[in-house]
Amino acid sequence: CNGWRFLFGPRPSLPPSLSSCFTVVCVDNQVKLYLSHSETDVCVCSVTLGRSVCLPDSHRAENIPPEVLRQREAKWLDMLNNWDKWMAKRHKKMKLRCQKGIPPSLRGRAWLYLSGGKVKREQHKGKFEELDSQAGDPKWVDVIERDLHRQFPFHEMFVARGGHGQQDLYRVLKAYTLHRPEEGYCQAQAPIAAVLLMHMPAEDAFWGLVQICEKYLPGYYSAGLEAIQLDGEILFTLLKRVSPLAHRHLKKHKLDPILYMTEWFMCAFSRTLPWVSVLRVWDMFLCEGVKIIFRVGLVLLKCMLGSQDKLKTCQGQYETMELLKTIDTRYMQEGFLVREILELPVSERDIEKEHLASVRRWKETRGELHCKSLPRMHGAKAIMAAEPPSRQDLRQNPTIIVESPLATKSNGEDKERKNTKEQKNGKKNSSPTPVAAYLEPSEPSPLLKDTALLGSNQSLSSTEYDTYL
Repeated sequence: CNGWRFLFGPRPSLPPSLSSCFTVVCVDNQVKLYLSHSETDVCVCSVTLGRSVCLPDSHRAENIPPEVLRQREAKWLDMLNNWDKWMAKRHKKMKLRCQKGIPPSLRGRAWLYLSGGKVKREQHKGKFEELDSQAGDPKWVDVIERDLHRQFPFHEMFVARGGHGQQDLYRVLKAYTLHRPEEGYCQAQAPIAAVLLMHMPAEDAFWGLVQICEKYLPGYYSAGLEAIQLDGEILFTLLKRVSPLAHRHLKKHKLDPILYMTEWFMCAFSRTLPWVSVLRVWDMFLCEGVKIIFRVGLVLLKCMLGSQDKLKTCQGQYETMELLKTIDTRYMQEGFLVREILELPVSERDIEKEHLASVRRWKETRGELHCKSLPRMHGAKAIMAAEPPSRQDLRQNPTIIVESPLATKSNGEDKERKNTKEQKNGKKNSSPTPVAAYLEPSEPSPLLKDTALLGSNQSLSSTEYDTYL
């Protein structure tokens, strides 16, 4: 099928004696498809991804055996299949698994569930297609087109001008400007949408972007940037408790938080941290909410400005800003950063308490806020509680079916014997049982189709040709 060709190229010819148990294994920048047969695993195809595609150390094959990765994937598949029960009764366990890191093969699907984008998509079927078919406001379209080549230019998806990655990024950002015309487009939304597109199709990325902009970071991308300024004051107040020395230094040199934390927060650190750390931060951010973003900012400030030795090198405002622009890679390393984030005692209650105080100070000094943004939701559980989904909204609809040639032959022989037996008994064979519940009886397995991908302008949709396993 097209999805197969997009990821692996032409479909390999398989011996008819092989079973239908396939496993996708990611090793550094290589993706390999293994087919299990008896006691051995046969690599039937392999693809090398772009150099900017990296996987967390905790998920690399040299550190964790494939069997352990499969066990983790099985646990996440169970959670995704019973999402409402896990959110209601075993949320703490889910949070721990997000902190450990979501398996790469399921990260896109998990992010969509955590953010509530899956429910939004099901409740507004056809909405993205409707927005995608519209021309868009020329004012925003022109700005979006100029920004496309700036997003992860070395990533394989976005390296080619006019390639499928840039086209999907344009579609997602343009659709958002039509979805929220009063907000329009902000440049910081582009890296957010690009990260989502690396893990899911355009429609899913659109709903993920909607949820991040409306639930996790409301008001961040509105004119005036009032919400980000308020959160800057919150960050500065929390820093006084976490690292008094860093707080005094920034206050002494009159460094407003908006000068150093704007890109951090508005891009959710996607343009600041190493890629492996970005993925781990996003796993926790989409599960627990904006407190993770605050914790990352506080950790970096504490590590860079939290001791007298470090402050000796930045005696002025300029030197301090240069130091914060070139953060030591030791402090951004995945293992170190995740440990520091989890140990930092900053809760949703702390953030909301300081938010109320910041709003009160803002009104006293600057008057009323112009941006009336939606209330902030602190993570997946709060989003689900605010808008309880139905079981139908959470139902998974797999779109890639791998069928063994032996299974097909065996099923055909069984059906033939069954039909013969029913005819002998004088019974009418009403309708044969399909191989999969979501395929029509006469429809062949998508894997067995031999359809070419029709150029780079053809995008992978979320309902067909889905390669995001």
